[in-house]
Amino acid sequence: MGKIIAIANQKGGVGKTTTSVNLAASLGVLEKKVLLIDADPQANATSGIGIDVESVDIGTYQLLEHSNEAKEAIIKTETPNLDIIPAHIDLVAIEIELVDKDEREYMLKKALADIKDDYDYILIDCAPSLGLLTLNALTASDAVIIPIQCEYFALEGLGKLLNTIKSVQKIHNAELDIEGLLLTMYDSRLRLSNQVVEEVQKHFNDMVFKTIIQRNVRLSEAPSYGESIINYDASSKGANNYLSLAKEIINKNA
Repeated sequence: MGKIIAIANQKGGVGKTTTSVNLAASLGVLEKKVLLIDADPQANATSGIGIDVESVDIGTYQLLEHSNEAKEAIIKTETPNLDIIPAHIDLVAIEIELVDKDEREYMLKKALADIKDDYDYILIDCAPSLGLLTLNALTASDAVIIPIQCEYFALEGLGKLLNTIKSVQKIHNAELDIEGLLLTMYDSRLRLSNQVVEEVQKHFNDMVFKTIIQRNVRLSEAPSYGESIINYDASSKGANNYLSLAKEIINKNA
């Protein structure tokens, strides 16, 4: 049975999409069958894995609308064992369209029921907000990964997100677990980066992944070529970091 993991943080620019794309590719390379779902109207995970966003006919929008089945939205990628359900800018409208629907928080969960067993891992790249899209992702998921950048405002807003997760656990999804807090954009030369790491590890100890994602130029370049770091430069520090994270998750779920 597949495990569904949302990658969420309402703060923008913390490395959600970078993590979604590169963790998915790393799990694929480690011979796990992976589906990446782009649930962000910016559709960066879609373009970041080499799919032309303008050519998307069936994606997350149709899935949430229940106008198409999940199987119809799946696209194979160039990366071994990795499929994607892409997004398009039309996803912006879904928050308004779902507002007066019954069980609006369960639309994604229902849509994924048919395909959950076809994959080892289903990763959902969430939008940088705590709106209906993210709520749908958390309700559909077994666990959530929270990326936190090693910068000054890192812990700001984390309390709000943890409260949202608590209320989702209470009302919509009692099974939702925190897979881990992931420290991203770490620069060992900066005292601030080291302070944030210490602070997060002190407050959340076992909840924090051992793997830390370091700042890496190749990691920043890869999306502009429509490739994951594994395809773009498998020997880079960024690729090693994400492979290490993938192994940590596989071992945790063994």
